Amino acid sequence: MSLDVVTFGCRLNIAESEVIRCEAGAAGIDNAVIVNTCNVTAEAVRQARQTIRRIKREQPDADIVVTGCAAQTAPEQFAEMEEVSRVLGNEEKLSAQGWRSTERVAVGNIMAATKPHMHAVDHIEGHTRAFVQVQNGCDHRCTFCIIPFGRGNSRSLPMHDAVAQVQRLVANGYREIVLTGVDITSYGADLDGAPRLGALVKRILRDVPALARLRLSSIDSVEADDDLLDAFANEPRLMPHLHLSLQHGDDLILKRMKRRHSRDQAIVFCNELRRLRPDVVFGADIIAGFPTETEAMFQRSLELVDECGLTQLHVFPFSPRPGTPAARMPQLDRGLIKERAARLRSTGEAALRAHLERQIGARLLVLTERGGIGRTEQFTAVRLAAPAAPGMLLDIAVSGHDGRRLLAA
Repeated sequence: MSLDVVTFGCRLNIAESEVIRCEAGAAGIDNAVIVNTCNVTAEAVRQARQTIRRIKREQPDADIVVTGCAAQTAPEQFAEMEEVSRVLGNEEKLSAQGWRSTERVAVGNIMAATKPHMHAVDHIEGHTRAFVQVQNGCDHRCTFCIIPFGRGNSRSLPMHDAVAQVQRLVANGYREIVLTGVDITSYGADLDGAPRLGALVKRILRDVPALARLRLSSIDSVEADDDLLDAFANEPRLMPHLHLSLQHGDDLILKRMKRRHSRDQAIVFCNELRRLRPDVVFGADIIAGFPTETEAMFQRSLELVDECGLTQLHVFPFSPRPGTPAARMPQLDRGLIKERAARLRSTGEAALRAHLERQIGARLLVLTERGGIGRTEQFTAVRLAAPAAPGMLLDIAVSGHDGRRLLAA
């Protein structure tokens, strides 16, 4: 008998999949494959449905349970699939009680959730670094985004619980911890005293001295607080890498997206953080082909890559999500959207190659992963020169690159 979890989407889903494994097991679930879905794009949902069909062909006797964000926002899409045994919502998936439910479709009102789940997770299966969920949900309503309807409103894990989880994982051998959530720079607004993300970062680094590396997942730069900037400037164990939720480079499109920052604010933030921490690097999410985007507007996104000094891009071809305001706006031709996404990816690849070139000849501290790969403090991938067990910190010399990764001498 077995219990497998297939995970789509973000680091938050990765962290929650470990909770799912524990809670479903505690509820006595076995001979099952649990598909933890993502709904950030229509493509993510399509891939999940395709995977469900493949799993059923390969394991015809297994029960398939679908959960995650796509199951929360469109449970009927999965309930009508003959391959699917059960559908669970995003709250239900995180408790043994939810897994004990006898309902075929158990999807509650996510907007009623007011507190995050605290789970004592010992490890994150298949990952060298561990993810700690410190926040869930989002109070903002970007016009393109379906995520709040799958995750609910923002809610934060109390500091002492977050510190305890980091301590537990470090005691189990993890050298690097990644703080994750839906909108982690909104951390603390719902807690007593309204602590900010910077205060949490400083407390973790203070209370867990054995932690070698602390890293943040995607942040919204407009919400970065002074303590967080101070931590980047003065805490070498806070890794010099940030993935920014920028989304676009044109102010009118940003306004139509209902984003809370301007183009200039994004550039100023990157320049200021680079002044405080000269070795910091930035990745970013950028959407290509948002409704009403002209060629001139798109060019501003291309130019933003250089103006912010981005080294890695996560490019999203715009995907209209049912129920969002952007889905009702005048849409661009799909072919044009794909063409612009390809140009944006090409620009990102060139920026990455330039970053890799700058590292040649350097000595870097690398955390080893599986498959002969490691990650630098800047989260740059490195092909190791010799096999190494995962989870080691190695001092390596960089001899070159292959366009995607650094090569260790």
